[in-house]
Formats: sequence, structure tokens, C-alpha cells
Amino acid sequence: MNWNCPFCNFGSNSFCNFGSNNPICSDCRENARRMIVLTNKLQNEKRLDNQIRTSSSSSTGLGNALKFMEQMKEMEDELNEKLNFLSGFAAAFKEQIHADILVKPGTDEPSLPAHRALLAARSIILKHMLDSDQCKAPPNDTITFQELNYAELESLLEFLYSGDLPKDKMDKHVFTLSIAADKYQIPFLQKFCQKQMLGSLSSSNVLDVLEIADTCSSSTLKENALNFIVKNVKDVVFSDRFDAFAVKNPHLTVQITRASLMEKIDTNQKQGPFTFFKPL
Repeated sequence: MNWNCPFCNFGSNSFCNFGSNNPICSDCRENARRMIVLTNKLQNEKRLDNQIRTSSSSSTGLGNALKFMEQMKEMEDELNEKLNFLSGFAAAFKEQIHADILVKPGTDEPSLPAHRALLAARSIILKHMLDSDQCKAPPNDTITFQELNYAELESLLEFLYSGDLPKDKMDKHVFTLSIAADKYQIPFLQKFCQKQMLGSLSSSNVLDVLEIADTCSSSTLKENALNFIVKNVKDVVFSDRFDAFAVKNPHLTVQITRASLMEKIDTNQKQGPFTFFKPL
């Protein structure tokens, strides 16, 4: 008996039946098989292409990362070379190479040899002082820093020549150097001292920091010091240092009182109605 193929509608004695009520002819079956093989092949090729693209993208990203690291290494090497080059100034100070001026502390201690050009380059105030008639000649002239002792002056000069200072010296002279940086307009030293003070705030030194901030008109330093005092008011206000501080700096004492009161008001407003005294 002949059946018509449901796909090609062509009668044939050669049919393949896979449990269907509508068997298909051998030609249609072969064509279907070829279509399935081709479809699978195209899907495999697509997956392979995606894998290649992903691998290529990953390789590109890794290559860019390696290139960036190489650039950073080159920048680091260049920076180290510049630092080594500039370290010659520190050597000139330590070895007193061709010094042309003496720098004297305000105390009865020895003077330190220095270089006019470097002092003038580091501070506009020192430049004006060196340009004055009193310092133009001869080369053995002396410039005096009345507010500094020998150790403080040596630390100041070391920073001017090298742009850095050992931690032990910075810890010891940070307040004096901060005032000197403000007086002689040395912005980099001001920033250096401020960072040191902000990083070492404590109940034992915060009043000194506040006083320095007020003297040097540093709003950032002053704000941080006041905030620290408000948060640690008991430890600060009842310390031995506070009485002398209050006598010397009445305006700062008023600011501490106001800041503490405002903090108290803000806290009570968050918690409920504000009262100064507990009801009886």
C-alpha cells in the first residue's frame, strides 16, 4: 500500500515510521537529518567564535593591565631618580658646600651655614629679608630667627633642604615649625605640620593644636580640634593644662563652651525636649 509523505506529498513505497501516524519518506528523512547536522555545526561554530572573542578580550585586558603596571614602574623609577637628584641639596646643607650665609637661632647658640638662593626659593618672606640692604653683602652676613632655638632651626633648615623630616624631630618640633611655616610663608611645611597634628590628636595635645590653629588661622585644623574637644570634653576641660590655657586664651575658651553647648542642644533635640536641669 502506498502512502503520501506529509512533507512532500509524494507517494512512495519507501517510508520510515518512528511511531508516528504520519510516516515520512526516506528522502525527506535524509534532508531532515542533513538540516539537523548543519544546524548543530553552525551552533558549534558560533560557540567557538564566542570563546575566541572572550579569550581575545581577556588577553587584551591582561595586556592593558601589564602595560599599565609597566608605566607605573617607569613613573616610580623616574620619581626616585628625581628624588635622588634633589637630595643633593640636603648633602649641600649637611656638608656645608659653598654656604654663603649664616643662620642664627634666637638663643645664645652657634649659627648654621646655609645658602641664600635656597632660602629665598623656599620662602617669599626670607627672600625679601635677603634682598634688604642689611643682607646684601658680604657673604658672612647672618640672618637671625628669634623665635627658634638651635634644634628647632636645624630642623627647619633640614626640611627646607630636603622637603622631609624624621618622625622623632617632627613629633618634637611640630608646633614650633608650624608657627615658623606660617610666619615665613612656607606652604608645604604648613601642610606637612597640619597633617602631623591631625594624625596625632589626643586629649593631652589638642589644646596646643587649637592654639596653633588659631595663631596660624588654619580653619581646617581649628575645626578638627574643636570637634575633638567636644567629643572628649570631660578629659580636656578637667585636665591640668586647661586652666592655664583658659587664662591665656579666653576667646578660645568661649568657643569651646559654645561648641560644647551646641553639641548638647543638638543631642537633646534628637532625644527629646531640651532642659538644662532635671526636674525635681
